[in-house]
Amino acid sequence: MPNMRVRSFRRLAILAASSVLAMPLAVAGAQDQPVDLRGEAAPAAPGQPYAARNLPDRIVLSPGGDPATEMRVSWRTDMAAGETTAELAELVPAPNFGLRAAQVTGQNLAAVSENGEARYHKVRFAGLKPGTAYAYRVKGSAGFSEWHQFRTARTDAAPFRFIYMGDTQNRILDIGSIGWRRALLQAGNPALMLHAGDLVASRDDLTHDDEWGEWTATGGWALATVPQVPAAGNHEYVDWIQPDGSELRKLGGHWPVMFNLPGNGADAAPRTTYYTDYQGVRFIVMDGTSALDLGSLDSQTQWLDARLAEAPGPWKIVLFHQPIFTCARPGDTPALKAAWKPVFEKHKVDLVLQGHDHCYGRLTSEAGRDAGIEARAGGAMQGPVYMVSVAGAKMYGLNDRADTQPDRVAEDTSLFQVIDIAPDRLALRAYLNTGVLYDGFDLVKTDAGNRLEDLPEELPTVRRCSGPAQMIDQPMPEGRLGPDGLPCTAEVKD
Repeated sequence: MPNMRVRSFRRLAILAASSVLAMPLAVAGAQDQPVDLRGEAAPAAPGQPYAARNLPDRIVLSPGGDPATEMRVSWRTDMAAGETTAELAELVPAPNFGLRAAQVTGQNLAAVSENGEARYHKVRFAGLKPGTAYAYRVKGSAGFSEWHQFRTARTDAAPFRFIYMGDTQNRILDIGSIGWRRALLQAGNPALMLHAGDLVASRDDLTHDDEWGEWTATGGWALATVPQVPAAGNHEYVDWIQPDGSELRKLGGHWPVMFNLPGNGADAAPRTTYYTDYQGVRFIVMDGTSALDLGSLDSQTQWLDARLAEAPGPWKIVLFHQPIFTCARPGDTPALKAAWKPVFEKHKVDLVLQGHDHCYGRLTSEAGRDAGIEARAGGAMQGPVYMVSVAGAKMYGLNDRADTQPDRVAEDTSLFQVIDIAPDRLALRAYLNTGVLYDGFDLVKTDAGNRLEDLPEELPTVRRCSGPAQMIDQPMPEGRLGPDGLPCTAEVKD
């Protein structure tokens, strides 16, 4: 009789939860022509280590628009897994918590890449309880994955921590993994992980599918446990050759299948713009490439203005790829600067996180470091803090404004950032990939605005290369050394 009661309870739980949770998002694919994910000719990984197999892989968790009640997951299987099935249960310490699991169904599509055919799956977990631990697992043709866990956000402006990474792009598993994994260890229990674009190169270093295989191998199980908040960079786009020989850009095929994002973005860039509200912070993700090259700038700007105007919490953070203020390129990004900077200032955005420049730069005043210090000393409140960072192996040299405009810079340096949020304080710490503190500040929220507090502790010497600059595609100048006494890898960006 006890076993019968358990089975009956489980059936009732599945029926009750499925009516709320089973909200598929992806376009069906079982009978569809496979999506072609193949890219430019490039070396393939020996032995096809990133080919799909009979157990799920590339499991990526993402927050919904309201992560207090919604999470989303995507994963990949071999073609034999024709159905999309996950199981979800509130996580309790008892090892048989799975008896209460609800089955959640979604949809999938078939794809073909350099690693052969595969099926990509998406499921939405909705109707969740705020501030609650859940466990889930996803199914392949040979059975389920291990259980993964997450915790939904609370509904109030409660403290939490998140990680922000700049470009990974090249040598992802080889070098990018060092910063990623140190960040996860150093952060301890991050609620979110943000990526500022160029997650992969999508060029000719590796086959496209191998690059995404490296990306998911770098994050491993953490991608399935820590909700991922990615922005698309220019390297998430691929060249699209027209019949007349001209070139356009289009979003690479992997992006829409790798991530299960909220889908609440700008009309002209629905797959790469979105927002999520987490415990007092509105995170808004923009797409600079689409804005600059595909005509979505006006649509994104109007959407940004509306989403910032309605932000429910005390903090506003915007994430995108091409920086408003550059640390490597000779000039800023004029179109984005003209359109988005006034909107940031109008709505008192606190933090703008970017990538693209393959250097580190923190800027608090367009007029320069000294002007910003003087203004704050006179009682001025801090406007948006703009930050550019890089996590991977590809480096650019600093531009000629780096000595005077930003507050802190670095070149030839891989970093990660850990940000702590409380209702009245934002604390950002930038670390070298060795875990050494390199930069940081606090924003204290007051009725008059944000007050910026610099770190009281002594920081390492500014990391610069020495010797003559190396131009891109030119031989390395003899004697140019990086900050660690090794040959400098930072190329000058013209």
